[in-house]
Amino acid sequence: MIPNPTLRDLLHSGATVRAAGAHDGLSAILAREAGFDAIWASGFEISAAHGVPDANIITMSENVKAAELMVQSAGIPVIADCDTGYGNAINVIHTVRAYERAGVAAICIEDNVFPKRCSFYVGVKRELVDPEEHAGKIRACLDTRNSSEFLIIARTEALIAGWGMDEALKRGRLYADAGADMVLVHSKSKQPEEVLEFARQWDRKTPLVCVPTTYSDTPYQLLAEAGYRVVIFANHGLRAAIKAMREAFGRIHADGRAGAADEIIVSLPEVYELIGVPQMKKQEALYMPPTGGAD
Repeated sequence: MIPNPTLRDLLHSGATVRAAGAHDGLSAILAREAGFDAIWASGFEISAAHGVPDANIITMSENVKAAELMVQSAGIPVIADCDTGYGNAINVIHTVRAYERAGVAAICIEDNVFPKRCSFYVGVKRELVDPEEHAGKIRACLDTRNSSEFLIIARTEALIAGWGMDEALKRGRLYADAGADMVLVHSKSKQPEEVLEFARQWDRKTPLVCVPTTYSDTPYQLLAEAGYRVVIFANHGLRAAIKAMREAFGRIHADGRAGAADEIIVSLPEVYELIGVPQMKKQEALYMPPTGGAD
């Protein structure tokens, strides 16, 4: 059997990696089925799936468990959104150990203060840590990991905070120079000009990552041509699921019967196929005695 490519293999291939946000094993399976190269274990999605805001309310252990389920289910590289690393450089050391043990391909840590707030929450005062402090976190990650196949993505929120392009570039360069395997620049602009300008001025060999959530009409190919090596479609699966479940539940409640939602839901056999029931049946036939009493 040919092993699945690692995230580093995908980067070395020259193509820009497309990652889809997920929050559990099933959403990771669906992203792989759609053809994505990698999974983004989204802090936003995992928090929302727990019914709480994306504000470091979910513990590191809960996030690690969610990411581990995606690793086990997806069969493609999982990039874990680790917010700020759950604290300072000492916390980051434990974060690296936990996620590497879980089998994720990469972690992404951002230069927000702890506890963080979702980048897109309106009216939240945006505070960033000193860039030297975040560079120290990156060095702690590199010194702690057991394998260079476990990649470290440094994320700057300078554009989100409104601190300008010069600050974003200064921070990105510092994190690259600290040894980050990739640098993610985040933007809440509705147009891609900020991230395209960042790429134009980028003067390090460290690959770039972007997340086109707000500039959502921007083609993936344009970002790839600009120099972005990983493009993350971060939270669309969860948002689609909310819409679909809301409609299905609404129809059933209004009509008073389960069949009212039949035309907008998948069949049970389709669910069985996704989660591996046919494979389980083959294993039962191979390894377990037949059911039923003796003659």
